[in-house]
Amino acid sequence: MDTRPPAQATPPGVKIRTFVAGDRLQIAFTWEGQECRELLPPCPINKSSIQRAASLREEIRRKIKDGTFDYAAYFPDSPRAAAPKKESTRMEQLLQKQLETYERQVANSQLSPSTYGGYAKAVNGARMRRWHGLQVRDITPSMLREWVAAMDCTSKAIRNMLTPLRSVFEDALNDELIEFNPFDRIALAKLIRQTAKASDYVVSPFTAAERAALLDACRPDERPMLQFWFSTGLRPGELQALEWRHIDWERRTARIELNQVAGFIKASKTAAGIRDVDLDASAIAALQAQHPLSEPKGARIWLNPRDSKPWTTDAQIRKTFWLPVCTRSGVDYRNLYQVRHTYASTLLTDGHNPWYVAAQLGHEDVEMVFRTYGRFIREDYQKPKPELRIVGSR
Repeated sequence: MDTRPPAQATPPGVKIRTFVAGDRLQIAFTWEGQECRELLPPCPINKSSIQRAASLREEIRRKIKDGTFDYAAYFPDSPRAAAPKKESTRMEQLLQKQLETYERQVANSQLSPSTYGGYAKAVNGARMRRWHGLQVRDITPSMLREWVAAMDCTSKAIRNMLTPLRSVFEDALNDELIEFNPFDRIALAKLIRQTAKASDYVVSPFTAAERAALLDACRPDERPMLQFWFSTGLRPGELQALEWRHIDWERRTARIELNQVAGFIKASKTAAGIRDVDLDASAIAALQAQHPLSEPKGARIWLNPRDSKPWTTDAQIRKTFWLPVCTRSGVDYRNLYQVRHTYASTLLTDGHNPWYVAAQLGHEDVEMVFRTYGRFIREDYQKPKPELRIVGSR
Protein backbone atom coordinates (compact mmCIF):
# COMPACT_ATOMS: atom_id res chain seq x y z
CA MET A 1 0.00 0.00 0.00
CA ASP A 2 1.37 3.46 -1.02
CA THR A 3 1.95 5.56 2.13
CA ARG A 4 3.25 8.73 0.32
CA PRO A 5 1.23 11.87 1.01
CA PRO A 6 -0.93 13.06 -1.88
CA ALA A 7 0.74 15.58 -4.22
CA GLN A 8 -0.10 19.18 -3.40
CA ALA A 9 -1.73 21.32 -6.06
CA THR A 10 0.53 24.07 -7.49
CA PRO A 11 -0.33 27.14 -9.58
CA PRO A 12 0.91 27.55 -13.20
CA GLY A 13 4.68 27.86 -13.44
CA VAL A 14 5.32 26.33 -10.02
CA LYS A 15 6.29 22.69 -9.67
CA ILE A 16 7.43 20.37 -6.89
CA ARG A 17 10.56 18.45 -7.85
CA THR A 18 11.52 15.25 -6.00
CA PHE A 19 15.18 14.59 -5.14
CA VAL A 20 16.95 12.08 -2.87
CA ALA A 21 17.75 14.89 -0.46
CA GLY A 22 14.14 16.01 -0.39
CA ASP A 23 11.55 17.88 -2.41
CA ARG A 24 12.26 21.36 -3.88
CA LEU A 25 10.06 24.02 -5.42
CA GLN A 26 10.81 25.06 -8.99
CA ILE A 27 9.49 28.05 -10.93
CA ALA A 28 9.37 28.46 -14.71
CA PHE A 29 9.35 31.68 -16.76
CA THR A 30 10.38 32.99 -20.17
CA TRP A 31 13.41 35.30 -20.36
CA GLU A 32 14.88 36.67 -23.61
CA GLY A 33 12.92 34.15 -25.61
CA GLN A 34 14.10 31.13 -23.59
CA GLU A 35 12.22 28.89 -21.19
CA CYS A 36 13.91 29.05 -17.80
CA ARG A 37 13.42 26.73 -14.81
CA GLU A 38 15.04 27.56 -11.51
CA LEU A 39 15.01 25.68 -8.20
CA LEU A 40 14.25 27.67 -5.08
CA PRO A 41 16.25 27.20 -1.82
CA PRO A 42 15.20 24.14 0.24
CA CYS A 43 12.22 24.75 2.49
CA PRO A 44 9.20 22.89 3.83
CA ILE A 45 6.70 22.30 1.05
CA ASN A 46 3.36 23.62 2.17
CA LYS A 47 0.62 25.97 1.09
CA SER A 48 2.49 29.06 2.26
CA SER A 49 5.79 28.22 0.53
CA ILE A 50 3.95 27.35 -2.70
CA GLN A 51 2.19 30.73 -2.60
CA ARG A 52 5.51 32.50 -2.02
CA ALA A 53 6.96 30.71 -5.03
CA ALA A 54 4.00 31.81 -7.17
CA SER A 55 4.42 35.42 -5.98
CA LEU A 56 8.14 35.32 -6.76
CA ARG A 57 7.42 34.04 -10.24
CA GLU A 58 4.94 36.87 -10.89
CA GLU A 59 7.47 39.42 -9.60
CA ILE A 60 10.12 38.07 -11.98
CA ARG A 61 7.72 38.07 -14.92
CA ARG A 62 6.74 41.67 -14.19
CA LYS A 63 10.37 42.80 -14.08
CA ILE A 64 11.14 40.96 -17.30
CA LYS A 65 8.29 42.84 -18.98
CA ASP A 66 9.58 46.15 -17.58
CA GLY A 67 13.12 45.37 -18.67
CA THR A 68 14.50 45.57 -15.11
CA PHE A 69 15.06 41.89 -14.36
CA ASP A 70 18.56 41.03 -13.14
CA TYR A 71 19.07 37.26 -13.34
CA ALA A 72 22.07 37.25 -11.03
CA ALA A 73 20.19 39.12 -8.31
CA TYR A 74 17.60 36.34 -8.08
CA PHE A 75 19.63 33.26 -9.03
CA PRO A 76 23.36 34.04 -8.52
CA ASP A 77 24.39 30.38 -8.85
CA SER A 78 22.53 29.82 -12.12
CA PRO A 79 24.61 29.40 -15.30
CA ARG A 80 22.31 31.94 -16.92
CA ALA A 81 23.39 34.60 -14.42
CA ALA A 82 26.91 34.50 -15.84
CA ALA A 83 25.76 34.74 -19.46
CA PRO A 84 26.49 38.06 -21.23
CA LYS A 85 23.50 40.38 -21.12
CA LYS A 86 21.72 41.02 -24.36
CA GLU A 87 21.11 44.57 -25.50
CA SER A 88 18.04 46.16 -23.96
CA THR A 89 14.92 46.13 -26.08
CA ARG A 90 13.07 48.76 -24.08
CA MET A 91 11.69 51.49 -26.28
CA GLU A 92 13.38 54.43 -24.57
CA GLN A 93 16.80 52.81 -25.06
CA LEU A 94 16.08 52.01 -28.71
CA LEU A 95 14.84 55.55 -29.38
CA GLN A 96 17.97 57.03 -27.83
CA LYS A 97 20.08 54.65 -29.88
CA GLN A 98 18.32 55.90 -33.00
CA LEU A 99 19.04 59.48 -31.95
CA GLU A 100 22.72 58.58 -31.62
CA THR A 101 22.60 57.24 -35.17
CA TYR A 102 21.26 60.61 -36.33
CA GLU A 103 24.07 62.36 -34.42
CA ARG A 104 26.65 60.32 -36.33
CA GLN A 105 24.93 61.19 -39.60
CA VAL A 106 25.18 64.88 -38.75
CA ALA A 107 28.89 64.48 -37.96
CA ASN A 108 29.37 62.75 -41.33
CA SER A 109 27.37 65.47 -43.15
CA GLN A 110 24.70 62.92 -44.08
CA LEU A 111 21.99 64.75 -42.13
CA SER A 112 21.43 68.45 -41.59
CA PRO A 113 21.49 69.82 -38.03
CA SER A 114 17.99 71.24 -38.50
CA THR A 115 16.61 67.83 -39.47
CA TYR A 116 18.37 66.29 -36.48
CA GLY A 117 16.83 68.95 -34.28
CA GLY A 118 13.37 67.91 -35.44
CA TYR A 119 14.07 64.25 -34.73
CA ALA A 120 15.52 65.05 -31.29
CA LYS A 121 12.43 67.09 -30.45
CA ALA A 122 10.22 64.16 -31.44
CA VAL A 123 12.23 61.53 -29.52
CA ASN A 124 12.49 63.61 -26.35
CA GLY A 125 8.97 65.03 -26.49
CA ALA A 126 6.02 64.22 -24.24
CA ARG A 127 4.16 62.23 -26.91
CA MET A 128 7.01 59.74 -27.35
CA ARG A 129 7.01 58.97 -23.63
CA ARG A 130 3.92 56.90 -24.34
CA TRP A 131 6.32 54.07 -25.28
CA HIS A 132 8.72 54.35 -22.34
CA GLY A 133 8.88 51.26 -20.15
CA LEU A 134 7.62 48.99 -22.93
CA GLN A 135 9.54 46.30 -24.75
CA VAL A 136 9.61 46.72 -28.52
CA ARG A 137 8.02 43.30 -28.96
CA ASP A 138 5.03 44.30 -26.83
CA ILE A 139 3.86 47.15 -29.07
CA THR A 140 0.92 46.18 -31.27
CA PRO A 141 -0.61 47.73 -34.40
CA SER A 142 -3.71 48.71 -32.42
CA MET A 143 -1.56 50.60 -29.90
CA LEU A 144 0.05 52.56 -32.74
CA ARG A 145 -3.32 53.30 -34.35
CA GLU A 146 -4.70 54.68 -31.09
CA TRP A 147 -1.58 56.79 -30.53
CA VAL A 148 -1.61 58.33 -34.01
CA ALA A 149 -5.38 58.92 -33.91
CA ALA A 150 -5.02 60.86 -30.66
CA MET A 151 -2.51 63.35 -32.10
CA ASP A 152 -3.99 66.81 -32.43
CA CYS A 153 -1.60 68.15 -35.05
CA THR A 154 -1.09 68.47 -38.78
CA SER A 155 -0.18 65.57 -41.06
CA LYS A 156 3.32 66.96 -41.51
CA ALA A 157 3.87 67.08 -37.75
CA ILE A 158 2.58 63.52 -37.40
CA ARG A 159 4.92 62.22 -40.11
CA ASN A 160 7.90 64.01 -38.54
CA MET A 161 7.03 62.39 -35.20
CA LEU A 162 6.78 58.94 -36.78
CA THR A 163 10.09 58.99 -38.67
CA PRO A 164 12.41 57.99 -35.77
CA LEU A 165 9.82 55.57 -34.39
CA ARG A 166 9.50 53.80 -37.73
CA SER A 167 13.29 53.51 -37.94
CA VAL A 168 13.33 51.85 -34.52
CA PHE A 169 10.87 49.18 -35.67
CA GLU A 170 12.67 48.64 -38.99
CA ASP A 171 15.95 48.02 -37.13
CA ALA A 172 14.21 45.80 -34.58
CA LEU A 173 12.78 43.66 -37.38
CA ASN A 174 16.18 43.39 -39.09
CA ASP A 175 17.76 42.40 -35.75
CA GLU A 176 15.02 39.77 -35.23
CA LEU A 177 13.85 41.44 -32.02
CA ILE A 178 10.30 41.38 -33.38
CA GLU A 179 8.54 39.02 -35.76
CA PHE A 180 6.84 41.76 -37.78
CA ASN A 181 6.82 45.54 -38.06
CA PRO A 182 3.54 46.82 -36.56
CA PHE A 183 3.63 49.77 -38.97
CA ASP A 184 3.17 47.28 -41.82
CA ARG A 185 -0.21 46.30 -40.39
CA ILE A 186 -1.84 49.71 -40.24
CA ALA A 187 -3.12 51.85 -43.13
CA LEU A 188 -0.96 54.76 -42.06
CA ALA A 189 -1.66 57.17 -44.93
CA LYS A 190 -5.42 56.71 -44.51
CA LEU A 191 -5.17 57.04 -40.73
CA ILE A 192 -3.23 60.30 -40.96
CA ARG A 193 -5.62 61.67 -43.56
CA GLN A 194 -8.61 60.88 -41.36
CA THR A 195 -7.24 62.16 -38.06
CA ALA A 196 -4.78 64.97 -38.84
CA LYS A 197 -5.72 68.52 -37.99
CA ALA A 198 -6.04 70.84 -40.96
CA SER A 199 -3.16 73.30 -41.23
CA ASP A 200 -4.04 76.87 -40.32
CA TYR A 201 -1.35 78.21 -42.66
CA VAL A 202 -2.84 80.60 -45.20
CA VAL A 203 -1.40 81.36 -48.63
CA SER A 204 -1.52 85.15 -48.74
CA PRO A 205 0.38 86.51 -51.77
CA PHE A 206 1.51 90.10 -51.94
CA THR A 207 -0.47 92.33 -54.30
CA ALA A 208 1.25 94.33 -57.04
CA ALA A 209 0.91 97.45 -54.88
CA GLU A 210 2.45 95.68 -51.87
CA ARG A 211 5.32 94.36 -53.96
CA ALA A 212 6.03 97.85 -55.23
CA ALA A 213 5.94 99.25 -51.69
CA LEU A 214 8.33 96.56 -50.42
CA LEU A 215 10.80 97.18 -53.25
CA ASP A 216 10.63 100.95 -52.76
CA ALA A 217 11.40 100.46 -49.05
CA CYS A 218 14.63 98.58 -49.85
CA ARG A 219 18.01 100.28 -49.81
CA PRO A 220 20.00 100.02 -53.08
CA ASP A 221 22.05 97.13 -51.64
CA GLU A 222 18.86 95.30 -50.55
CA ARG A 223 16.58 95.73 -53.53
CA PRO A 224 18.22 93.36 -56.08
CA MET A 225 17.70 90.27 -53.92
CA LEU A 226 14.01 90.93 -53.25
CA GLN A 227 13.38 91.87 -56.87
CA PHE A 228 15.04 88.63 -58.04
CA TRP A 229 13.13 86.63 -55.41
CA PHE A 230 9.73 87.95 -56.50
CA SER A 231 10.67 87.03 -60.09
CA THR A 232 11.82 83.45 -59.42
CA GLY A 233 9.96 82.14 -56.36
CA LEU A 234 12.95 80.21 -55.02
CA ARG A 235 12.84 78.51 -51.66
CA PRO A 236 14.74 80.58 -49.07
CA GLY A 237 17.51 77.97 -48.88
CA GLU A 238 17.81 77.84 -52.67
CA LEU A 239 18.17 81.62 -52.81
CA GLN A 240 20.92 81.54 -50.18
CA ALA A 241 22.87 78.80 -51.98
CA LEU A 242 22.70 80.31 -55.47
CA GLU A 243 26.09 81.01 -57.06
CA TRP A 244 27.15 83.02 -60.07
CA ARG A 245 28.14 79.85 -61.90
CA HIS A 246 24.46 78.82 -61.83
CA ILE A 247 23.42 81.77 -64.03
CA ASP A 248 23.22 81.18 -67.78
CA TRP A 249 23.06 84.70 -69.17
CA GLU A 250 22.56 83.56 -72.74
CA ARG A 251 19.65 81.21 -72.01
CA ARG A 252 18.38 83.52 -69.25
CA THR A 253 18.05 80.74 -66.69
CA ALA A 254 19.25 79.97 -63.17
CA ARG A 255 20.29 76.40 -62.44
CA ILE A 256 18.84 75.37 -59.06
CA GLU A 257 20.71 72.40 -57.63
CA LEU A 258 21.71 73.39 -54.10
CA ASN A 259 19.81 74.23 -50.93
CA GLN A 260 21.10 75.73 -47.68
CA VAL A 261 19.60 74.54 -44.40
CA ALA A 262 20.88 75.87 -41.07
CA GLY A 263 24.15 76.91 -42.65
CA PHE A 264 24.77 73.63 -44.47
CA ILE A 265 24.76 73.44 -48.27
CA LYS A 266 23.33 70.25 -49.70
CA ALA A 267 21.89 68.94 -52.94
CA SER A 268 18.18 69.08 -53.59
CA LYS A 269 16.16 66.27 -51.98
CA THR A 270 14.38 65.33 -55.19
CA ALA A 271 15.18 65.12 -58.88
CA ALA A 272 12.45 67.67 -59.57
CA GLY A 273 14.16 70.11 -57.22
CA ILE A 274 17.14 70.26 -59.61
CA ARG A 275 15.82 72.52 -62.35
CA ASP A 276 16.37 75.54 -64.57
CA VAL A 277 14.27 78.53 -63.57
CA ASP A 278 13.48 81.04 -66.30
CA LEU A 279 14.65 84.59 -65.67
CA ASP A 280 12.45 87.44 -66.87
CA ALA A 281 13.63 90.98 -67.50
CA SER A 282 13.14 91.93 -63.84
CA ALA A 283 15.28 89.02 -62.63
CA ILE A 284 18.03 89.81 -65.14
CA ALA A 285 18.03 93.47 -64.10
CA ALA A 286 18.33 92.42 -60.45
CA LEU A 287 21.34 90.21 -61.23
CA GLN A 288 23.01 92.99 -63.20
CA ALA A 289 22.57 95.37 -60.28
CA GLN A 290 23.93 92.76 -57.84
CA HIS A 291 26.92 91.71 -59.93
CA PRO A 292 29.31 94.50 -58.83
CA LEU A 293 28.18 94.10 -55.22
CA SER A 294 28.93 90.40 -54.75
CA GLU A 295 30.75 88.86 -57.73
CA PRO A 296 34.18 90.22 -56.66
CA LYS A 297 33.63 88.81 -53.14
CA GLY A 298 33.10 85.14 -53.96
CA ALA A 299 30.84 82.51 -55.47
CA ARG A 300 27.56 83.41 -53.79
CA ILE A 301 25.21 85.87 -55.43
CA TRP A 302 23.22 87.09 -52.45
CA LEU A 303 25.03 88.54 -49.44
CA ASN A 304 23.95 90.04 -46.15
CA PRO A 305 24.28 93.82 -46.72
CA ARG A 306 25.34 94.28 -43.09
CA ASP A 307 28.62 92.40 -43.44
CA SER A 308 28.84 91.49 -47.16
CA LYS A 309 29.01 87.79 -46.23
CA PRO A 310 26.79 84.97 -47.55
CA TRP A 311 23.49 84.44 -45.78
CA THR A 312 23.58 81.44 -43.44
CA THR A 313 19.98 80.88 -42.28
CA ASP A 314 16.37 81.80 -43.00
CA ALA A 315 16.23 83.38 -39.55
CA GLN A 316 19.10 85.71 -40.42
CA ILE A 317 17.28 86.95 -43.53
CA ARG A 318 14.06 87.38 -41.59
CA LYS A 319 15.60 89.39 -38.74
CA THR A 320 18.14 91.55 -40.54
CA PHE A 321 16.40 92.10 -43.89
CA TRP A 322 12.76 91.06 -44.14
CA LEU A 323 11.35 92.47 -40.90
CA PRO A 324 13.00 95.91 -41.40
CA VAL A 325 11.81 96.13 -45.01
CA CYS A 326 8.23 95.21 -44.04
CA THR A 327 8.31 97.83 -41.27
CA ARG A 328 9.64 100.56 -43.54
CA SER A 329 7.16 99.75 -46.30
CA GLY A 330 4.09 99.68 -44.09
CA VAL A 331 3.07 96.33 -45.63
CA ASP A 332 1.58 93.80 -43.21
CA TYR A 333 4.20 91.22 -42.25
CA ARG A 334 3.92 87.74 -43.76
CA ASN A 335 6.56 85.04 -43.55
CA LEU A 336 9.32 84.67 -46.15
CA TYR A 337 7.60 81.79 -47.92
CA GLN A 338 4.84 84.16 -49.06
CA VAL A 339 7.33 85.54 -51.61
CA ARG A 340 7.34 82.08 -53.22
CA HIS A 341 3.54 81.92 -53.03
CA THR A 342 3.38 85.35 -54.71
CA TYR A 343 5.51 84.12 -57.61
CA ALA A 344 3.37 81.01 -58.15
CA SER A 345 0.00 82.75 -57.82
CA THR A 346 1.08 85.54 -60.18
CA LEU A 347 2.08 83.07 -62.89
CA LEU A 348 -1.22 81.20 -62.57
CA THR A 349 -3.31 84.36 -62.54
CA ASP A 350 -1.53 85.42 -65.72
CA GLY A 351 -2.68 82.15 -67.32
CA HIS A 352 0.48 80.05 -67.30
CA ASN A 353 0.15 76.28 -67.54
CA PRO A 354 0.03 74.73 -64.02
CA TRP A 355 2.49 72.04 -65.13
CA TYR A 356 4.97 74.73 -66.14
CA VAL A 357 4.50 76.42 -62.76
CA ALA A 358 5.09 73.09 -60.97
CA ALA A 359 8.32 72.60 -62.91
CA GLN A 360 9.53 76.12 -62.10
CA LEU A 361 8.77 75.61 -58.41
CA GLY A 362 10.60 72.25 -58.33
CA HIS A 363 7.56 70.11 -57.49
CA GLU A 364 7.54 66.44 -58.49
CA ASP A 365 4.03 66.71 -59.92
CA VAL A 366 1.24 69.23 -60.37
CA GLU A 367 -0.86 68.01 -57.45
CA MET A 368 0.59 70.46 -54.94
CA VAL A 369 0.05 73.38 -57.33
CA PHE A 370 -3.66 72.55 -57.64
CA ARG A 371 -4.00 71.93 -53.91
CA THR A 372 -2.14 75.06 -52.80
CA TYR A 373 -2.98 77.55 -55.53
CA GLY A 374 -6.28 76.22 -56.86
CA ARG A 375 -8.10 79.53 -56.57
CA PHE A 376 -5.53 81.26 -58.79
CA ILE A 377 -5.74 78.72 -61.63
CA ARG A 378 -7.70 79.68 -64.71
CA GLU A 379 -10.95 77.83 -65.29
CA ASP A 380 -9.73 76.00 -68.40
CA TYR A 381 -7.02 74.34 -66.26
CA GLN A 382 -9.26 73.43 -63.32
CA LYS A 383 -9.75 69.80 -64.41
CA PRO A 384 -6.26 68.43 -65.06
CA LYS A 385 -5.90 65.39 -67.28
CA PRO A 386 -2.91 63.04 -67.02
CA GLU A 387 -2.33 63.15 -70.78
CA LEU A 388 -1.84 66.93 -70.62
CA ARG A 389 1.26 66.77 -68.43
CA ILE A 390 3.39 68.88 -70.75
CA VAL A 391 5.70 71.61 -69.51
CA GLY A 392 4.67 74.81 -71.16
CA SER A 393 6.64 77.96 -71.75
CA ARG A 394 6.24 81.59 -71.01
